[in-house]
Amino acid sequence: MEAIAATVGKYDCLLFDMDDTLYHMSTGINLACRKNIQDYMLNHLHIEENLIPKLCLDLYKEHGTTMAGLKALGFGFDNDEFHAYVHGRLPYDNLKPDPVLRNLLLSMPQRKIIFTNADKNHAAIVLSKLGLEDCFEGVICFETLNPKNNSSLDTRIVCKPSMVAMEAAFEIANIDPKKTIFFDDSARNIATGKAASLHTVIVGSSVLVPGADIALESIHNIKEAVPEIWECEEQFETVVVIESKTVETVITA
Repeated sequence: MEAIAATVGKYDCLLFDMDDTLYHMSTGINLACRKNIQDYMLNHLHIEENLIPKLCLDLYKEHGTTMAGLKALGFGFDNDEFHAYVHGRLPYDNLKPDPVLRNLLLSMPQRKIIFTNADKNHAAIVLSKLGLEDCFEGVICFETLNPKNNSSLDTRIVCKPSMVAMEAAFEIANIDPKKTIFFDDSARNIATGKAASLHTVIVGSSVLVPGADIALESIHNIKEAVPEIWECEEQFETVVVIESKTVETVITA
């Protein structure tokens, strides 16, 4: 038996999307990523150039990511090759350390986990550029949700906004959705998050979207918009420690 301090409050976990949530769209990362995807479709999949912009958008809307849509259509390609091409030429230098956000994150007493559709290398670079790599317990990413071989024959990709991806994240990281706040810039992801019983915050918007509990124009305003994150108290409880296992070990590839 061991007495330990436990944080008691309304929430015990904070689940964060990464791209366009932890940093602003004005960095140009999103636009560059979209261009690289279209270039890959043209140069590697040999799709007619005039069809690519609409197809790219349609697949994104229907399948969660363009990559997932391309796989569903039967295009065979290596997942790592795709990610390396799409993310390998991004203007990462546009991302700067964010000490304000870092201090906010470190002051939050809850578990903090990244939940992104991106691959682990992209996530590592972004968090490092922002100076936030040690602010999170772990990263749920493409490899976490798709722990299969990298065969070009794999046609099913698990990603947000599917409920399958949400439920997989909860199981992998041992998350209670009813005690978790989910931050994301995507209205579709927010809607699924709400359906999955998460408390939801749409980031980058001053207007509520369907399923959002709170609209947060900037992640830097989080303390004013969601003060209950800091409204918790510490109490001592006696527990039996059976096994110690960090979340990072469980959810990072």
